[in-house]
Amino acid sequence: MTRPIKAFVDTKALKANLSCVRHKSAQSQVLSVVKANAYGHGIERVFEGLKSSDGFGVLEVCEAHVLRDLGFRGPIVLLEGVFGPRELEDCSRLQLWHAVHCSEQIDWLSRHKTHKAHRVFLKMNSGMNRLGFKPAQFKSVWSRLNALPQVEEISLMTHFSDADLPGGVQLQQSLFEHHAQDLIGERSLANSAALFLNPLDNALSQDWVRVGIALYGGSVNYPSQTSSDWDLKPVMSFRSKVIATQDLKAGDTVGYGSTFTATQPMKIGIVACGYADGYPRSASTGTPILVNGHLTQTLGRVSMDMLTVDLSPLPQLGQIDPVGAEVTLWGAAQTGERLDIDVVAHHAKTLAYELMCGLATRVPFEVIDSPD
Repeated sequence: MTRPIKAFVDTKALKANLSCVRHKSAQSQVLSVVKANAYGHGIERVFEGLKSSDGFGVLEVCEAHVLRDLGFRGPIVLLEGVFGPRELEDCSRLQLWHAVHCSEQIDWLSRHKTHKAHRVFLKMNSGMNRLGFKPAQFKSVWSRLNALPQVEEISLMTHFSDADLPGGVQLQQSLFEHHAQDLIGERSLANSAALFLNPLDNALSQDWVRVGIALYGGSVNYPSQTSSDWDLKPVMSFRSKVIATQDLKAGDTVGYGSTFTATQPMKIGIVACGYADGYPRSASTGTPILVNGHLTQTLGRVSMDMLTVDLSPLPQLGQIDPVGAEVTLWGAAQTGERLDIDVVAHHAKTLAYELMCGLATRVPFEVIDSPD
């Protein structure tokens, strides 16, 4: 028997989340972000659920290759642009749109020989201070790009640093609008948080919304609101099984470092999952977990290949053998109960993004269509 651990990608949940995004951005086209191998879900695995997107956002040319090989013929945007001049040849061949955020990329483009001019997304650094041109430079850079024969169309974009906070987009939005107001080109401002927290702001949604975490069922502002509050469904479910049990007496300890001590007799379960699978080692005693759909908690430290759970919340524990019981580490249990990935991430002092992207290659995946 193979080790009983598996991750599931729910196609129906992806479609439902994309529909939810469209409802909140009725005036905009949706650019579904599938960088980092679709946030750890796998581009090939999510494509069926997201193929009705108006376009896709990727980080690397290899991700664009995957989408073209899957048959997608619509817009694909390199969100950080090209990393060297030779990648412009890939943009020409694959008909990729690409961000322009620095002078070096413009220099490369000016020397690029192409039969078909490119569509580019000129990026403003409106306050994130990662990539992009300062607002005062924006118009002159636009003019320089617009003069290049290699450029067919210029779209305008920026990225919000505080979109998940109340009023967190106002300053950057006003900077963008002021310095881009006279420039021709479609606009792309809103990410998941900006869209969901400002659903009626058409000026913010603009022509394209770039959506990532919401598509995969993560909350845009946890712990203020959960993904359920936003009507988003978990796309990734991570499950294993109890492979052994131990009976503890008061004073017994659990795991490396003996960080948990039983205060009374109790039964614990050993689960086939550890930090080598991508479950966070920082998820200490008390992290929520589901066993046969019943909410319980982890105990002690997470090991490389195993973790420990409290079995006392399981009903009829004396009449059943818990070995083989399903354990839902995050996502949906087979019985329908749900443990949001944001809850687990919060207990591990990290973000749902990191858990999604961090599953190990040794964890097998299965694509499913959940029941209605």
